[in-house]
Amino acid sequence: MFYGAVVWDPWLILAQIVCFQCLYYVTLGFFLAILVGTRVSRMTLVYFFDFVTVTASSFTGWCVIVSFILTSISGAVYMLYVIERAKKCLDFSATLYIVHLFICIVYGGWPSSITWWIVNVIGVAVMALLGEYLCIRRELREIPITRYRSNA
Repeated sequence: MFYGAVVWDPWLILAQIVCFQCLYYVTLGFFLAILVGTRVSRMTLVYFFDFVTVTASSFTGWCVIVSFILTSISGAVYMLYVIERAKKCLDFSATLYIVHLFICIVYGGWPSSITWWIVNVIGVAVMALLGEYLCIRRELREIPITRYRSNA
């Protein structure tokens, strides 16, 4: 994980991106089901990918916003186990949100809501900074060295 020469492995990077993106959407679905699913009659992909649902003018919109922020915090924890390096956290956070932007554009058009942009910028910042903090804490832990005595 932290030792030896760093080898550039594009398949590993692609696998990490796909895994990270899937974890993000599974977690977002979990939080949306808990916070929004109890308030609406039918959960659809609109709550994932349409900028109209991210609004501060209704309680359901606030539940969507909280779901996105909680998913960002969870994503930072996932970085600790999937990405494992502090210097890669910003790259993977930005990649995740750029892919999410492209999916949103395909699904519902260009996000014209300022609330959507604010929530996603806060999300990428929280995910990157908290992910870096958690990874740095892990990288700076002391390496336990045990001494073995031979009974010869």
